[in-house]
Amino acid sequence: MKMIRPEQLAHLRSTYPRGTRVELVQMDDAQAPPMGTHGTVTGVDDTGSLLVDWDNGSGLNVIWGVDVVRKVVTGDD
Repeated sequence: MKMIRPEQLAHLRSTYPRGTRVELVQMDDAQAPPMGTHGTVTGVDDTGSLLVDWDNGSGLNVIWGVDVVRKVVTGDD
C-alpha cells in the first residue's frame, strides 16, 4: 500500500470536500458499486481514502492510489 504524503492529503481534502458529488470509474472489489454509480463524499480519512455514501446505498470507501472516481460537475458548480 502506498503511503500518502501530507501535501497530497491536504490536496485531496481541498479537492473533495464534504458534499462533493463523484462518479465511480474503477474499483477492484467484489462488493464495489457498479461503475458509473454516483455518490456523495462525506470526508477524507488520514490514509487518503474518500469516504463516500453511494446513491445505491453502499458505503464502500474509495482507496487512494487504487480506485478511481471523477467529480460530477453540475450547473451549480
